Amino acid sequence: MSDYDLIIRGGQIVDGSGSEPFEGDIAVRDGKIIEVAEQVLAIADQEVNASGKIVTPGFVDVHTHYDGQAAWDSHLNPSSSLGTTTVVVGNCGVGFAPCRPEDRDVLVQLMEGVEEIPGSALAAGIPWNWESFPEYLDALEAKPRDIDVAVLLPHGPLRVYVMGERGVNREEANQEDLDEMKRIAIEGLESGAVGISSSRTLLHLSSSGENVPTYEAATREMKELGSCLSGDKGQVLQFISDFNEADEEFDILRETSRKTGAKGTFTLIATDAPLGGVTESAQVWRQHLDRIEEAQAQGLDIRGQVISRPIGILMGHPATMSPFYRRPTYMKYKDLPKNERLARLRDPLVREQIISEENENPHIFVQLLSDSFDNMYPMEDPIDYLPNPKSSVAEQAREAAQGPLEWLYDFFLGNDGENLIYIPATSKSKSVIAELLEHPYTLEALGDGGAHVGSICDTSANIFLLTKWVNEERLFSLGQGIRMITSDPAKFYSLDDRGTLSAGMKADINIIDIGNLKLKTPHIVHDLPGGGSRFLQDADGIVATFVSGKPIYRLGEATGSLPGKLIRGPQKLVT
Repeated sequence: MSDYDLIIRGGQIVDGSGSEPFEGDIAVRDGKIIEVAEQVLAIADQEVNASGKIVTPGFVDVHTHYDGQAAWDSHLNPSSSLGTTTVVVGNCGVGFAPCRPEDRDVLVQLMEGVEEIPGSALAAGIPWNWESFPEYLDALEAKPRDIDVAVLLPHGPLRVYVMGERGVNREEANQEDLDEMKRIAIEGLESGAVGISSSRTLLHLSSSGENVPTYEAATREMKELGSCLSGDKGQVLQFISDFNEADEEFDILRETSRKTGAKGTFTLIATDAPLGGVTESAQVWRQHLDRIEEAQAQGLDIRGQVISRPIGILMGHPATMSPFYRRPTYMKYKDLPKNERLARLRDPLVREQIISEENENPHIFVQLLSDSFDNMYPMEDPIDYLPNPKSSVAEQAREAAQGPLEWLYDFFLGNDGENLIYIPATSKSKSVIAELLEHPYTLEALGDGGAHVGSICDTSANIFLLTKWVNEERLFSLGQGIRMITSDPAKFYSLDDRGTLSAGMKADINIIDIGNLKLKTPHIVHDLPGGGSRFLQDADGIVATFVSGKPIYRLGEATGSLPGKLIRGPQKLVT
């Protein structure tokens, strides 16, 4: 009879603590790590030779938007195929519970606009077998899946559920509204939410172009919701804000943490130039770091969420958006079969007409970025996330003696209409990104798994951290890099049963050929409900991924095993 279910032998163990690798074996029984030793003197039902490879905890991604996908899909790609074994959904105040039947379209429009998930896919895929937030958790728990899911209670659906049309129209909540929101929030937290999320940014608009219901929610409303959280239960307040009234906005996090002991976290990005209407200064991120440091000195655990590379917008005919996608003449042909559409777009008269027009009601990404030709780059294979400025669209157009729009138009028609451009929407400065990543009170996040499916594919940012900042730049040691994407986010969200490889921990494990770890170029697939499309990204070098000791991926291929669970609240280590 075997002593263990699984033994991984002879790998370089990078245990997630920040320590350097050591050679050894890992033994697993009943979904938990039982023994980590130089040599495990036992036998197992399954033994895996990891010689020449590193063995790490599964990655923990605390900023995703699989709220809809988790209800219809057992495979949370592109996260699970890239080594992530735990995700947190419900970020940025958007989600699908609580929800009355009559408000379903409102929440779909919010998610479609804010997180750019096709409304047709959401409408076709979401089973809507819930109304309350606890019922939503029950529905997620009943769905078999490959990886574990924790859930934040989103402010947007909560506000619409309590206030109806008044909430959608961003009217001020009265005391009765606040009392009911707090009652439902406490109910949601008691049923297993790991915290509460909200959105307070102009960047977030519904698909109809309206600000999200929470955008102008009074500071009082935010603080009242924050009062529902409990530090003793390891709960978190997460939001995104423009911080136009920076001290007042940050005080929401500060006061919530001071009064409840709960943790606070927010989206922290740096830009190379101001974003019109959203940031007045490209240096505002430094002020945020100062506020975080001041809060930490007061014993308040508030952290910024950062990303290891620029948030990358992909545009072109296969993508959701392009600099031309909402121009009237382009719109006439967008739903034609591909070959017929390209034939029309190649007509010189059509070309001239489209170039002369303006986009009607474009997505905010297009509003802010579609004429930044000095910051647009033809997407290469493999994709270069920190491109040389000399390869920009502006430079290429200059060399071709064309206007940048004319050059772009012709470029998009090349390669049978498959060419794409890459736009770094946040800073591509190595020194800025490094400073944000190195800060002791930031979390590597913002990959937005499950969101912006037709224009962003940043779920792989944790892999980029390893390939760029560990392997290439040597900014971090391997131990530090693995800690940043495993135990650091797990501890912050009080998921204390995962994130390191030690006895008693959950057996979420990656085996990685670190010397050959390489991201491939994002590609379009048409696998969303209703035939919708999305970007996915693969990687070489991820040998195997285990969840609770069960292999879910081997060499990029799903095994069919679905050991993932719903996480209800904080998770304690039980030895």
